[in-house]
Amino acid sequence: MKRSFFGAITAVAILGCGPGFADPDAGSYLAARQALQANDFAEASRRLSRALISDPAEPALLENTMTAFIALGDIERALPIAENIAARGYESQVANLTLMISSAKAGNWQGVLDTLEAGRSVGPLVDGLAKAWAYLGEGDMTRATESFDAVIAAEGMMIYGLTHKAYALASVGDFEGADAIFSGQVPGGMRYSRQSAIAHAQILSQLERNDDALAIIDGVFGDQLDPGIADLRARIAAEEAVAYTAVRTPAQGLGDLCHVIAGIVQEDAPAPFTLMYARAASYLWPENTAAVLMTARLLEELEQHDLANTAFASVARDDPSFSAAELGRAEVLRAAGRQDAAIEVLEALTRSHPELPEVYATKGDTLRQAERYDEAIAAYSTALDLYDEGQNPRWFVYYTRGISYHRMDEWPDAEADFRAALALRPDHPQVLNYLGYSLVERGEKLDEALEMIETAAAERPDNGAIVDSLGWVYFQLGRYEEAVFHLERAASLEPVDPVINDHLGDAFWAVGRETEARFQWHRALSFDPEADEALRIRDKLKRGLDLVLVDEGRAPIRVASGDD
Repeated sequence: MKRSFFGAITAVAILGCGPGFADPDAGSYLAARQALQANDFAEASRRLSRALISDPAEPALLENTMTAFIALGDIERALPIAENIAARGYESQVANLTLMISSAKAGNWQGVLDTLEAGRSVGPLVDGLAKAWAYLGEGDMTRATESFDAVIAAEGMMIYGLTHKAYALASVGDFEGADAIFSGQVPGGMRYSRQSAIAHAQILSQLERNDDALAIIDGVFGDQLDPGIADLRARIAAEEAVAYTAVRTPAQGLGDLCHVIAGIVQEDAPAPFTLMYARAASYLWPENTAAVLMTARLLEELEQHDLANTAFASVARDDPSFSAAELGRAEVLRAAGRQDAAIEVLEALTRSHPELPEVYATKGDTLRQAERYDEAIAAYSTALDLYDEGQNPRWFVYYTRGISYHRMDEWPDAEADFRAALALRPDHPQVLNYLGYSLVERGEKLDEALEMIETAAAERPDNGAIVDSLGWVYFQLGRYEEAVFHLERAASLEPVDPVINDHLGDAFWAVGRETEARFQWHRALSFDPEADEALRIRDKLKRGLDLVLVDEGRAPIRVASGDD
């Protein structure tokens, strides 16, 4: 099934890597290719549109321009290009999809059927279900049913055909028929998507079978409830007769199908390809928040932060997933370097959703990254007050609050939080490493610190930072040969880390390998260490480690000077 989705899409459409062609505006074309490779769809669409003026018949150029507009979510500007591609007889799965969803959005179901009759295929599954929904849109339930049944009979398509036939029956009020499909005997059992599970639960609620509806929700989602599912479950548990709102129209049916396909191909396909279907889903059904959030997260993955921000911001304030969307928006703003804007979003969210601990935890993370540690601690503390005792995220909040205390040089509180995190997640390597390394740096409880870091390194043997910590605790204990062994390995795992290279230089110095020590210190300087560390490294290069240690009030390392 997956192969049929990919069949007509080439690298040309996804990456802009098609063959070169004679273009009077070669500069725009080359700039567009670079923009596409960087997933900068806005810049690519501008450059490609300019190049298209010079060569309006080039297939690769048409395909790329259309694809860039779809990635931007601008289906209206993609449509005339798709029509041009079709008029010229070029083969393009993306153009065929664009023509189909544009007709469906306009309620032009005969247009959908005409496109299919002309052989402009998207793929067997999409074609079959689009035909069925188009007949339903035309009011022809008999031919719609026949078309759904044809999909059900096709190899590998049964579940999709059954699901959409159930949607169609429910959309016209036949809840008994829809339930009969969902509850029927299917080889291998009925496989639910998020949307089909919602649909069946709502159908059962309409049939006054709320206990059965709860069983569906709990069986499909367990305790992993997103805000929309949690809201639905609460309403059903309160014995409310929940209205059927899942997939009520043919356009929504096609929108759901595009969302499902995006989910199917997401693991294996390039993100820009998946984005085509996610954009189509959101275009056909803007209120389908799950599709909108998928679109936003794909754009975030592609580092298109402004586009992701716009997608997240499109979720309505009264939508149950509004808080999740705003948390996503805060993250993309932070990733774009707009920390103050991210904090403003989170501040507003604490006012609109003061009961959600994850809002305060995320606010704490953002404030900590902005080095506003006292405010971060306050946010983390509120999150800990709001989380239930048994909730899993509490260990991480203790850990991150501990980091904030540590950065403020409030060690007793930091140590208490690290140990609280370990009480909830014993032997977690991340916490063991941070606490153990901090104890080493403070020269405290070195035996315990060594045990912690050895445990962390055994769990994460390929983590350069943890292996560095292990080497550094051996150094602090005076076990210099062992320190060299582990620090060399850490440097091989993280070759451009200034701290690790600096530590390795100290260890080389300690065993008398002074030339190699100076080489490592020079390397550490080349990797942009913190200003105070850079000053200390330069001092070591000038005078050697022993004299630096003496000036710091510590004993020199006798091995390096040949003094046993």
